[in-house]
Amino acid sequence: MIDFYSLSLRDREWVTHRMLEDDRQACEYSFANNFLWSDIYGVKMAKEQGCLIFQFQNQKEYCYTIPIGAGNRKGALDTMLAEEQAKGQELVLSTLMQSDLAWLEQNYPGRYTVETNRDDYDYVYSTEKLSTLSGRKLHGKRNHIARFKDDNNWMYRDMMPEDAGECMRLLDLWKEAEAEHWNDEMENELHINRIALRNLAELVLDGGMLYKGGRLVAFSIGEPLNTDTYVVHIEKALASVQGAYPMINQQFVLHHCQDYAYVNREEDTGDEGLRKAKLSYQPVHLVEKYQARFHL
Repeated sequence: MIDFYSLSLRDREWVTHRMLEDDRQACEYSFANNFLWSDIYGVKMAKEQGCLIFQFQNQKEYCYTIPIGAGNRKGALDTMLAEEQAKGQELVLSTLMQSDLAWLEQNYPGRYTVETNRDDYDYVYSTEKLSTLSGRKLHGKRNHIARFKDDNNWMYRDMMPEDAGECMRLLDLWKEAEAEHWNDEMENELHINRIALRNLAELVLDGGMLYKGGRLVAFSIGEPLNTDTYVVHIEKALASVQGAYPMINQQFVLHHCQDYAYVNREEDTGDEGLRKAKLSYQPVHLVEKYQARFHL
């Protein structure tokens, strides 16, 4: 039987190596992402035939990643199928890439159905474009940044683990500002932000902090995702400060993403305002994700 167990910081190195063997594009394929959301989605992991498998709860059923890494993927997935079928349950694979669908079709033709959800697609941008904000379509972003810089009374610096308390206070201000619209999704977001701040060094995350008039007005947290892409997991700013969001976006990219061709800024979860904001930065492509449900 495959042994799924809760994620520990001690698993980071082994998990990261398996991720790099596949060089995957979706934001879910990082140890930090799964660790941060593990409380909310009940994320667990297993090592099977040299592969990594994540298990998580989606609504009322368990979902799994396809076996990840350079191990015996077919053998691991055969074991997963046998175990679920022995329990009289369908095996549901989630967060699949296009390449995974091709592999499944080659190895398990006709045994599953595929679904997709636009709300889950990641937004991927050119690092060069986010750095320069060049072009007519990004003129508004440049204007907001110019207003932020008007009095030349600002500063950006790298985040240190000891900065957690100051960033937590900004999160409190964010919650106060959003009080009228507060919901469960925002509460979950607040929860994972706090976990990231408490475990910044252990998760090997980069952080950046933006100040205006000596006051912290924004911060961002991310990490390398694969050989050509950097992922931004967290970005928080005081919306009342004009230009704070585009400024932290640009400064974080300038300081942490220059060794990578692309920046993944994750999905919009179906939020119309967030979708509009992410599209306004002119993504070069969206990372499509799929779910495969195997027939009993």
